[in-house]
Amino acid sequence: MLRLKGVLHSLLIKQCDLATAIGVSDAGVAQIINHNDWPKLKKTDELKTAILAFLAEHGAAVAQTLYVFDVEPSPTAFTGIRVNNDQVQNARIHHSKTALNEDDVMLLRKQTLHQATRKHFGLFRDPFADEAVQSHEDMYISPDVRYVREAMFQTAKHGGMMAVVAESGAGKTTLMRDLQDRILRENLPIMIIRPYVLAMEGNDRSGKTLKASDIVEAIKSAVAPLQRNRVNPEARFKQLHTALCDSHQAGYSHCLIIDEAHSLPIATLKHLKRFFELEMGFKKLLSIILVGQPELKAKLSERNSEVREVVQRCEVVELLPLDGARLEDYLKFKFSRMNKPVAEVIDASGIEALRAKLTLASGRTGRNEVVSLLYPLAVGNLLTACMNLAAQLGAPVVTADVVKGV
Repeated sequence: MLRLKGVLHSLLIKQCDLATAIGVSDAGVAQIINHNDWPKLKKTDELKTAILAFLAEHGAAVAQTLYVFDVEPSPTAFTGIRVNNDQVQNARIHHSKTALNEDDVMLLRKQTLHQATRKHFGLFRDPFADEAVQSHEDMYISPDVRYVREAMFQTAKHGGMMAVVAESGAGKTTLMRDLQDRILRENLPIMIIRPYVLAMEGNDRSGKTLKASDIVEAIKSAVAPLQRNRVNPEARFKQLHTALCDSHQAGYSHCLIIDEAHSLPIATLKHLKRFFELEMGFKKLLSIILVGQPELKAKLSERNSEVREVVQRCEVVELLPLDGARLEDYLKFKFSRMNKPVAEVIDASGIEALRAKLTLASGRTGRNEVVSLLYPLAVGNLLTACMNLAAQLGAPVVTADVVKGV
């Protein structure tokens, strides 16, 4: 494998974008990067020049480009078992064909724990599968998650407006499920209202935007489903207010949760202030929780004057990656739910290699910075791939060499 792959990772560049830039197929670029196998119909020197120019255009420092065409040394041994280079290479080729392939898919594509892998490690279930979380007891609760979890609950119970921001795979959906489950479990008179966002986009050119009228319909369907809609818009909004007041007098609280909120258009974000201000005396009739990816935080920036009235009323909380000791704590918890000591699956060197592989140096802003991808989904996918590879090689546990071999 060429060191070019690591440089692409550090710059957050996809291999398919490089392929387009140099006029080579995606598979051709994969052969170059993974096996140093250059296309026969193009001059290698010209391709190398084009690659270097592409990297420079995307912010690569000179030091990063000096050794991009050097071959990374292959691991030659695994702790506790002898493995030759042919075994490692064959396992890599087989693994890349079945799971990872030639792009940044390790962080994007779902990994499945093979039956042979479960048998190899003595696991009867996949600890990272969606179905592994059957109740709140199966949730890993770090201090950050505990704060966000309680903040969501207090907002739903007592009112307020908040935005939960996190990368894909950080656990936002799990927290929403947990909130609904807790309300049911504790038999609380809180009505959760979730507009459907299956086809929601940020503008009407690429899909359907979620408008204030859609939110009105979602609230009214939940609070007063048998009432006929008024034709006049003003009458319809007054009808909504009255329905919320009646429901409040009956003892209910109401919480509007909008998932994928990073795709909300600015106009709808501005309208949320008006929904938030629906009240009966001193009591707000509607609390609001927005859940989305980091783009939502950018939309709710103090510098965005268009939504200043929402920004002044909305608390923004973030789900942070599993940095530091939290990675090991997370793995211990996940395997403990399977009655399996983590040390029987991955050793300390393997955990450090996981951390290193999902912590990238980035030059996106023109400054050297570290980007952590240590979110539950990415960690689960990577470790699953490593466990599959270890089982193929007959390695007793996942070590640093196994992680590097993925």
